[in-house]
Amino acid sequence: MVEDVEIKTTVSPFAIREGEIKTFDGKDGYVSISQIIHKINLGHISEIHFQILDLINEFEFMTSRQIYQVLKHKGIDIKSQDKLNTKLEQMIKTKILTRYYFTSEEGKGIYRVYCMEKMGKYLLTSKEAECKWQPTDNTKPVQLIKKRLSANQALIAYLRKSKNFDSYTVKPAITGKIMGKTIKGHGVIKLTKSGKSLNLLFESVRREDDWKNKFLDRMRVLKDFLDNFIPFECGFETKPQLIFICEDDKHMVETFKEIVTKNLEIENMKLYFTTDLRQNSETLEKSLVEFVKDDSGKYKANNVEFKLLG
Repeated sequence: MVEDVEIKTTVSPFAIREGEIKTFDGKDGYVSISQIIHKINLGHISEIHFQILDLINEFEFMTSRQIYQVLKHKGIDIKSQDKLNTKLEQMIKTKILTRYYFTSEEGKGIYRVYCMEKMGKYLLTSKEAECKWQPTDNTKPVQLIKKRLSANQALIAYLRKSKNFDSYTVKPAITGKIMGKTIKGHGVIKLTKSGKSLNLLFESVRREDDWKNKFLDRMRVLKDFLDNFIPFECGFETKPQLIFICEDDKHMVETFKEIVTKNLEIENMKLYFTTDLRQNSETLEKSLVEFVKDDSGKYKANNVEFKLLG
């Protein structure tokens, strides 16, 4: 597998492209549960397939690269990316998982997105594992899937690269106390050093249609939650640090501008920004950006060195 630092692209694969659509790349037709049971009895579906299924259940949408990186981090011997792809293909054919790719005016996407299929849910429930997946989940639009993939990349980067990594939460529930509105956050990383912990709350922002208004709707809930934070609320012992994952450097500026012009800064909290491609760095210590005023009163982007992230 190509290492993160060897990736040379200048455009995030999770950036929104004009006219982009989601294309089905799974299996049509019928597969019975008895066929699945027969394959399990023959050993054609083994523990590694169930470990892959558990990851998809947790993350909802993943690329094969993301699956491979998490399996490797967990110490699961998957041999190679090609070996994983073979197992994923088996799971597609048996309708345990299904798959999509994105196409746009620029052509076909370079990666496939894997998600749950009905046989996968049957297998999980047979193990008494919680699975909230519904068939309608797979109808989610491109922008929601790319937000998930972007956030996945950040979570996986921290669990693989930060020596202070403690744990992650994929979809935390965030409730604005005054508004009484709950949203699903895009991910939380808990870092711990010398007995002290810090939670990083990630918000993935994409340039989807009407993206500014959609972002502001979520930002109001995040501001409500953080401004009125009480310890242990929404599962956080202490107030989490908010980090925005943007498509590129220009998008960071655009996102920050929306926050400032709409008076949505968080009280007593610095706002940090990053991009998809910054997660590919060998270390995450310098992956964050902060906007500060210079002597003329204008904002400028400053790279922040954050030792705890390394």
